[in-house]
Amino acid sequence: MSYQFKAIILNKEGENFLREIKFLDNSFFKHGDVTVKVDYSDLNFKDGMILKNGGNLVKEFPHIPGIDFSGTVIESKNNNFKVGDEVILTGFRVGEIFYGGYSQIARVNGEFLVKKPINLTSRQAMIMGTAGLTSLMSAFAIQAREAILLGEKVNDVLVTGATGGVGSLAVMALNKLGYNVTAVSGKFSQANFLRLLGAKNIINRAEFEKDPKIIDKGLWDGVVDTVGGKILANAIAQTKPNGIITVCGNVNDNELKTSVIPFILRGVKLWGIDSSNCSIKRRQFIWNEVANLIDFNLLENYILTVSLEELLEIYPKILKGEISGRVLVDLNK
Repeated sequence: MSYQFKAIILNKEGENFLREIKFLDNSFFKHGDVTVKVDYSDLNFKDGMILKNGGNLVKEFPHIPGIDFSGTVIESKNNNFKVGDEVILTGFRVGEIFYGGYSQIARVNGEFLVKKPINLTSRQAMIMGTAGLTSLMSAFAIQAREAILLGEKVNDVLVTGATGGVGSLAVMALNKLGYNVTAVSGKFSQANFLRLLGAKNIINRAEFEKDPKIIDKGLWDGVVDTVGGKILANAIAQTKPNGIITVCGNVNDNELKTSVIPFILRGVKLWGIDSSNCSIKRRQFIWNEVANLIDFNLLENYILTVSLEELLEIYPKILKGEISGRVLVDLNK
């Protein structure tokens, strides 16, 4: 069966990096055994890097970017999926080495897909996307401290980069889990947004950009860090004995200058979050928990919905830290 569809195409000609919207047919596809009519995609920091210049992630051109999408199966050669199934795709290097979701039609390996829970819409799935999956993985890692330490309660949790996609959803999820959430942000214009999500306190990011002490006053049972660098180093120094720190981002800095002292004197645990390659079983668990932890009605005023054309105009903002909340890409717009 032949399909005509619109997609963002990245190309490289010498030193020139090109972004265009083109009409294609399914002869363009090179990989995959499940074809999906895409309803929605989203914009993550990684998407911004790829749209800018490939982000050292895209090796072959021409290429369709977009690391996430949700939609409906229209053709399948995979026994686990049939026509009409509603599915979610996040990660697995789709949008990097495999063609991605900034396309009205996508074709991917069925092993990358999760069946959408019936209590989520396709739109809600992409309000979450990779950012939401990462935030909930982080929240459950913080909760795991209670099981690891045989019931020792988590009370105070810090979230850095709290107005970003991962941070904002983590604030909401952690609040729903019953924790006292403190948000770190440089955007005090977004203070009401953070309080609406459930943040009890807000700290200026500048407080975490100073040179960290080897060990500082213990303040946090858990930390969800989305930015890295000095901000993470300060959070480590301030974490209470046996606290868990999840790490999933590097927008502040790739470098981490810290000491072993918090780890050997306080038993602090550093937990890396890789939502791109986690198992389907774990993904299915997380997606089934979304409706319990995320209030989509509260998020509506903080969602920007754009077309593919508009996406090419606004994507640089996510690289500059100028986007709060989530950007949704409507493939039918």
